[in-house]
Amino acid sequence: MPTVLESPPALASVLAADYRRLTGVCEALDVEVADPWTAAGRHALSGAELTSDQRSLDGFVDAEAARIRTRHGRTPRPHVAASRALHDYAWSIALLMSGVWYIKRRVPRVRPQSVGLDLAAGTYTITPEPRVACLPGDPVAALPGAVTVADEEALRAELRAAVADHMRPLLTALGPAVRRGPRALWGMVGDDLVSGIWYLGRRLGSEDDAVRAATALLPEPVSPYPAGADFRLLTGTDGRHHPTRTRTGCCLYYAIRPDEACATCPRTCDAERLRRLES
Repeated sequence: MPTVLESPPALASVLAADYRRLTGVCEALDVEVADPWTAAGRHALSGAELTSDQRSLDGFVDAEAARIRTRHGRTPRPHVAASRALHDYAWSIALLMSGVWYIKRRVPRVRPQSVGLDLAAGTYTITPEPRVACLPGDPVAALPGAVTVADEEALRAELRAAVADHMRPLLTALGPAVRRGPRALWGMVGDDLVSGIWYLGRRLGSEDDAVRAATALLPEPVSPYPAGADFRLLTGTDGRHHPTRTRTGCCLYYAIRPDEACATCPRTCDAERLRRLES
């Protein structure tokens, strides 16, 4: 049973509400928000264990391979399963932080030990912590655990750093299994950071605003991210403009479904992207 605290930390309670709003909007974000007055989520495996225990890391990859076999009827090569597992984790964790930033203009710091994983189900639990960066005038600025930064660019820098700090140990641990170097691994993290914001904007009916926000976040390569958001517009047969971008780090979905590469995959030409957008 999780340890029950006497009262929920005020800032953690605010972040729990922010996370629940986010998961309510983002259907693809399969994350359960734990009550902030419990000391741990219900999942036995934490994100921190992926970086410190080889058996946990192997189980993480094996569980993804099993899901691919169930969903697609084929056994992936080990590095493909590892890549897909890393992609799902990076997209989910980055969106927890970037989503709160996009909606509330505050950046929570999510530590790996605050993330729980259900390997069989492929779902996550987040236990909110009182750790956030915010702008002057934010109602949470006076709460213990909040750090006020000067302006929007400083807050964007906090988001870039928060995602990088969370992901760095996992990239080190999982890199050999993925069989790619640092540039490709950080390219994947940058892709997932940008694509999560883009997805959230579409869910909120504000795609153009989300594209602008993601572009401001990564206007160009910003270490450790090797590329900017690099959105561009495609013109459809009806004259409408559709934003698109090309991934920097491949998620290897094409290795599972060769005829269905991602819409932002370098293997997917603009004509095919428009066909999907207009179908």
